[in-house]
Amino acid sequence: MITVVGTGVSAAPADVLAGAGLVVGGRRHLDAAAIPAEAERVVLGPLAPALDVVERHLDKGSRVVVLASGDPGFFGIVRVLAERFGAGALDVRPGVSSVAAAFARVGVPWDDAVVVSAHGRDLRTAVNVCRARPKVAVLTGPGAGPAELGAALGSGAGAAPLGLVAQFPAPLERVLVVASDLGTGDERVERVTPAEAAGRDWGSAVSVVLCLDESRALGGVRTVAGPPPAPSQWALEEGEFAHRDSMITKFEVRALALARLGPRLGDLVWDVGAGSGSVAVECARLGAAVVAVEKAADGVERIRANADAHGVDVQVVHGSAPDALAGLDDPDAVFVGGGGRELPGIVAACARRARRSVVVAMAALDRVPAVRAALTDAGFGCEGVLLQSSRLAPLPGDVTRLAATNPVFLLWGVRNPAYREGVAQ
Repeated sequence: MITVVGTGVSAAPADVLAGAGLVVGGRRHLDAAAIPAEAERVVLGPLAPALDVVERHLDKGSRVVVLASGDPGFFGIVRVLAERFGAGALDVRPGVSSVAAAFARVGVPWDDAVVVSAHGRDLRTAVNVCRARPKVAVLTGPGAGPAELGAALGSGAGAAPLGLVAQFPAPLERVLVVASDLGTGDERVERVTPAEAAGRDWGSAVSVVLCLDESRALGGVRTVAGPPPAPSQWALEEGEFAHRDSMITKFEVRALALARLGPRLGDLVWDVGAGSGSVAVECARLGAAVVAVEKAADGVERIRANADAHGVDVQVVHGSAPDALAGLDDPDAVFVGGGGRELPGIVAACARRARRSVVVAMAALDRVPAVRAALTDAGFGCEGVLLQSSRLAPLPGDVTRLAATNPVFLLWGVRNPAYREGVAQ
């Protein structure tokens, strides 16, 4: 058997270590443990060599003990051990996870928190989750600690390029709780702003960072743990949004646009020429971090009001595309609405930056060839449809007619991975 012990405030108990032929763990875990003199020690670094040593000891019937932090089954070594040796070979004795301990220190329940690991992973997923959700725990790692997270969140959606007249979004209202050396005599739990976090050297003792919107940190009574479930409806009626003179993406168009955008937790989506922000709000309801770009001042306020009404975070840029896009983080997906002569250039600018897909809605037939060319020239496979729908509408005498909506062209491009690799080279 492999005994996997999650350590916390105290070291691994001596009875667990007695008779072990091999003890594996981080250096601090090994230094704190009463390891039998005859046992081999392996300091965890690269996993593959350590697992080979574990296998050698198992083959000769030797007991193996693995020391880990907190709950080793929660983003921990249990997964790797089970994949290599089988779950039946493990005797797991968990401690308190760093996430549970950090939330306990600040007196906040965490059954509705989103937990995301940035250890050995791209930080952008954690950043986007923090932008989209009010209660997030980020497991940190080298190059993905409080300073880097704070810098990404504290800058809002980006910095305005020199000379650009645009109102870039203010940072989201978030506080970072940085927990270091949990369960030791050197434990520290500090509340800082993202900007304060970005300006400090936190060293290597940080276990976890909580990113909280403290106005929504407590939440309500929960039945299912984890983030709120996906909305039961999308492609909402136009009446669910404040808009001007019916200038809003109709729900039939929005339904297909959302299907092609595929917004999800961890994504960043741009809504360019956002108007009322209906697409932006729906993407945020589905879990994505969203930036809405709108040139009209009254449109900016309308987007914010619609986001507030639906209880989601949407960062709004007051400016004109494509210039207003220059300081934004690269998106996973982009929705472009509106028209005008600038549309092909805007689509081209979005396509150069999008990691996955671009969806464009337009009413003018004349714009379709240029928009399609902008997508294909950027390495996207392009498809599209003309959407024409007729809705049931009442007539006098308790009868019904069909009321036609304005036809809309919807084009979408999906990134060709080979093209992006070629650009990178």
